Amino acid sequence: MADLPRHARVVIIGGGVVGASALYHLARAGWTDCVLLEKNELTAGSTWHAAGNVPTFSTSWSIMNMQRYSTELYRGLGDAVDYPLNYHVTGSIRLGHSAERMQEFARARGMGLHQGMNLEILSPDDIRDKYPFIETHDLKGALYDPADGDIDPAQVTQALAKGARDMGARIIRFCPATGVSRENGEWIVHTDQGDIRCEIVVNAAGYYAQRVGEWFKPFGGRTVPMMVMSHQYLIFDEVPAVRDWAAQAGHKLPLLRDVDTSYYLRQEKAGFNLGPYERPCRAHWATPDDPLPEDFSFQLYPDDLDRLSFQIEDAMARVPVLAEAGLTKVINGPIPYAPDGNPLLGPMPGVPNAFEACVFTFGIAQGGGAGKVLAEWITEGQTEWDMWSCDPRRFTDYTDHDYCVARGMEVYGHEYAMHFPWHRWPAGADRRKSALHDRLKAAGAQFGAYNGWERANWFAKDGDDASEAATQTWNRAGPWAPRIAEECAAVRDGCGVIAISGFTRLSVEGPGARAHVDGLTASRLPAPGKLGLAYFPDDRGRVLTEMSVIPRDDDTIWLITAAVAQWHDRDVLLRGLPDNVAVHDRSDKYDCLLVTGPKAREVLGPLTDADLSLPWLTVQEATVCGYDCVLLRVSFAGELGWEVHCAAGDAPAIWDAVTGAGAKPFGMWALNSLRIEKGYRAWKGDLSTDYSLFEAGLDRFVRLDKPQDFPGKSALAAERQSGVKKRFVTLIVEAGPADAPYMSTLWHDGKVVGETTSGAWGYRVGASIALGMLRADLAVPGTELEIDIYGTRCRAMVQEDRPLWDPENTRLKA
Repeated sequence: MADLPRHARVVIIGGGVVGASALYHLARAGWTDCVLLEKNELTAGSTWHAAGNVPTFSTSWSIMNMQRYSTELYRGLGDAVDYPLNYHVTGSIRLGHSAERMQEFARARGMGLHQGMNLEILSPDDIRDKYPFIETHDLKGALYDPADGDIDPAQVTQALAKGARDMGARIIRFCPATGVSRENGEWIVHTDQGDIRCEIVVNAAGYYAQRVGEWFKPFGGRTVPMMVMSHQYLIFDEVPAVRDWAAQAGHKLPLLRDVDTSYYLRQEKAGFNLGPYERPCRAHWATPDDPLPEDFSFQLYPDDLDRLSFQIEDAMARVPVLAEAGLTKVINGPIPYAPDGNPLLGPMPGVPNAFEACVFTFGIAQGGGAGKVLAEWITEGQTEWDMWSCDPRRFTDYTDHDYCVARGMEVYGHEYAMHFPWHRWPAGADRRKSALHDRLKAAGAQFGAYNGWERANWFAKDGDDASEAATQTWNRAGPWAPRIAEECAAVRDGCGVIAISGFTRLSVEGPGARAHVDGLTASRLPAPGKLGLAYFPDDRGRVLTEMSVIPRDDDTIWLITAAVAQWHDRDVLLRGLPDNVAVHDRSDKYDCLLVTGPKAREVLGPLTDADLSLPWLTVQEATVCGYDCVLLRVSFAGELGWEVHCAAGDAPAIWDAVTGAGAKPFGMWALNSLRIEKGYRAWKGDLSTDYSLFEAGLDRFVRLDKPQDFPGKSALAAERQSGVKKRFVTLIVEAGPADAPYMSTLWHDGKVVGETTSGAWGYRVGASIALGMLRADLAVPGTELEIDIYGTRCRAMVQEDRPLWDPENTRLKA
């Protein structure tokens, strides 16, 4: 048994592929004084029984990056660390049964091309050329990924571990961590063999991550949002025809995924490995009568083949030679799931110097990239790619046990489902309902969740098809389209009102509060009585976040930001917080109604004692319908308007009065259309750490002459001198039935030259609009481009750097 060191820079709890990769990448970054603790042998959790598939496919830009990196790392890892690896790069074929599925494949292909991958769209005949045993009569086509394959999970974990050890990192096996405490700014990790002091601790405990996470609650933590699914895959005996074909071809069959039936089929030696994602599915350790055992190392659940009969029969019909093989083994093991199926990778919410690298549903495919990302978080405080898709802070305190179980089962049962822009997955609804919820519902609201808060996306009328089935499309047409048009017209011509429940409301209070906030942002803070947008960069000058800042005085600064940014932006404000200054979160106490349109003054005037002649970007305390409110003279819709912030319980009476005075309710989808027409950026779409403030076109908000040395100031100064490589642009698109989704590729002269960051139909300007990032030399009004929208190249034109609607802001400032 190895001696336990008494001090380390980083302690990682958990010895699966992700923990080993994190240790390897930390050591490779020069942080060799790191220790990994594993209570049993390496791989004893979910890693040892993993199937070992290594796809790159994703329609998430960041996860595709992470998985692509894994494939690149694994190809050279064996030689790099002098450890044998069974890594079979076979390629993969994803089968498409519908036009909608082929559109999804086309989108993924465009993203892959942008990342340097040679994904291909196959016809049914092309499929048979690569996979002669398949039936293709009912297929539209397929997506081929030449970089896909499979790897031995134990070998890749041991290779990463060896590489880490060779660089000086330590791995202590058979040493269970039992808890943590904190002393003098250091963590103390308790184990059966003694204590280790460290600067930073990482929860990489796999399906035990929630149990480990409980140790951090006394230090600001929360219950880790996760659950555990039972996942089975089946090993079939040798098939002579497959053996002979592989021997003649000199390689294995490509990995086959029938994503519409929900299984993968992989050649295993000369037989097959079949892995279904079935419905109904089975959660484990989710009820009091099925508790999580103290130790489940190298254990499996009993076989449960009955629930897989549909996928087994379908696979045998799709590849008839499978029916010739005998079933030799069933693997039924635990796989952790977060509520959206993505891992938890990044800072532990609310806890200093603690990180999470856990709840990986596809740990082998993502493990290599996850180690890179985590090492960057720890050693640099920032990551190469914006990783909000995996950031643990994307979930806040609405994710209780029942929610996690319901969502995890839904994600598992729809593992390969298409994520249509208009569709809402039904599990886990109504976690947070505002006091306005019943009124919105009565008005026909079709809801979406925003940090768990139910907001109206659009308002249906009697006879509209509000079924889930109606939303299974990439196209803009649907029952919502005429309603969005009506809602936008009301805001353009009269007055609309939208309930924006769940805004994040933070305040920084104490002596020097203004100086503290001023030292975090590149923007100049407004004077008391005014509000302004402030942009907060990281140390590279990239966009961390955007907040509306409302100084009350030098000792009290109010900040309003996106609902889902709640825990993220709290951390931004806590950076370097002086001892006598505090950050308060009052998000749950208030509600907001945006009353906007050219007749907004007529609607609000009789209801309030506020001075509605005060100019744009002013703040005033007043009453509306006799209730105390704060009115902000601002509108994300780009029309005359006020945000009415009030106590949550007062919102229904104000809503009744405003709608009774003629304001038409509108939803988030209309607001998205309206803001895109104004070129207003959305967080984690148009605004992310993939781009600098200058690339994002935020030059007017950057004040390099500020005396404060804010984060990223030197990087931004250097970029101003050298110029940007990309530039934010607004595009008018000759789109077909669908508008450009996030990360559609921009083409010019046969080359990829950028990507969209958001897109929608503009109902006031009567055109499809995309916002995007374009190679700087092409970001000139009049430049013609093409946008790949679900496989169709659509002509687009770069517009002037100003809003498409009301470019002089005369309506907004009226």
